[in-house]
Amino acid sequence: MGGRERPVHRRDALGAGAALLASALAAGCARGGGGADVRGGDEVVRGGDGTGGGAPGSSPPASSAHGSQAPPPSSYGSTATAGPRRFPGWPGEITHGPRDRPRIALTFEGRGDPGLARAALARIERAGARVTVLAVGSWLEAYPELARRILDGGHEIGNHTQRHRDLAALAERDEHAAYEEIDACARRLRRLTGSIGTWFRPSPGPGATAPVRRLAARAGYPHVLGYDVESRDHAATGVPAVLRKVTGELRHGSVVGLSLARPVTVAALPLLLTEIDRRGLRAVTATELLS
Repeated sequence: MGGRERPVHRRDALGAGAALLASALAAGCARGGGGADVRGGDEVVRGGDGTGGGAPGSSPPASSAHGSQAPPPSSYGSTATAGPRRFPGWPGEITHGPRDRPRIALTFEGRGDPGLARAALARIERAGARVTVLAVGSWLEAYPELARRILDGGHEIGNHTQRHRDLAALAERDEHAAYEEIDACARRLRRLTGSIGTWFRPSPGPGATAPVRRLAARAGYPHVLGYDVESRDHAATGVPAVLRKVTGELRHGSVVGLSLARPVTVAALPLLLTEIDRRGLRAVTATELLS
């Protein structure tokens, strides 16, 4: 490159990010799950049907466009592998954190294409964010290295059942089978990380019936982690739909439910993280949100 480039200042980057967000929201015609070809750094995310269309591995996390540094890799086997915590004064099912602090938690369902999951984590880390991944046990069986990848990125990992069955319906018919869905994933997490993970979230959705909460407590999870902002990225037709849904409901203390391995989610992450930063919010793990 000839000559010296003008340094990018935080205000300039934020302004550019906000403009991109506004453009995406206004367009409404962005190609959704079936057409996106999103380039971000070294990875390319090509849209598919939301279940495939892998992305190659990405380069190590760099600093974000707006000046934040990606979190340093955690020491695998230390605090990142901590087990569930009890938060006195909070209910058995937690859907949001304190409303008086500028922090939010992005939580992701861990299953699907591992290449897309790695691309999502890389984009999250470039923005200096930390997230919570609720992993399906069968996914961790197929891709055990992803447990280390999540923890080494400074994030936390939790339990989203072994096979992603309808846990509430199963508990009504067979509590033993429902408990095994929770416990089998907990055992897998313990083998991979040294603990049963920090949180439990039932499948398929965030709400937990009384029997499910009881079974989760028996398995070692004092709280069930829900959310108050549902991205609906599983049904989104494009990036603008995800951004409108999340940013329209986001507030202090929010817990956002997202999917880790959907092309539309991975494509939306840079704009979503920029908007979170523009609002003066910090994306932290669910444990940090409640701490």
